[in-house]
Amino acid sequence: MYATVQFIHSYWAYLVLIVLFVAVFNAIIGYVSNKEYGATNFRIALFTLIISHIQLLIGIILYFTAPYFSVLLEKGMGPVMADPTLRLYIMEHPLMMIIAVVLITMGYSKHKSKLTSKPKFKTLAIFYTLGLLIMLSRIPWSLWF
Repeated sequence: MYATVQFIHSYWAYLVLIVLFVAVFNAIIGYVSNKEYGATNFRIALFTLIISHIQLLIGIILYFTAPYFSVLLEKGMGPVMADPTLRLYIMEHPLMMIIAVVLITMGYSKHKSKLTSKPKFKTLAIFYTLGLLIMLSRIPWSLWF
């Protein structure tokens, strides 16, 4: 089961990054060019939210089925924090991805309360960009390429 979930999590991440890049650029372009916020913009923001939440759920399943988790249970937090690889997979990656998805969720929720297009695009641009940067900072790149 672990291998299957890891495969799905790894390849779904490409979709998350692509959609998040599209959403960020859409929001920035909409903000800078004073475009009217429409149904397509709403769908892009919503699709980004949904895709990132699905990735989070897959990641949570992976976290508890991973062999790294058993190391945490057996050895405790001290040895995990001393090992950079274990620290990345057990602490840094999961925590930062949760924070990134929370920022994306906050951006989506806050943008809905705005009444005009420019503040909607600005809110999405800020929160989605922060989420994207946090995601990019904690992706285990060595395993991807």
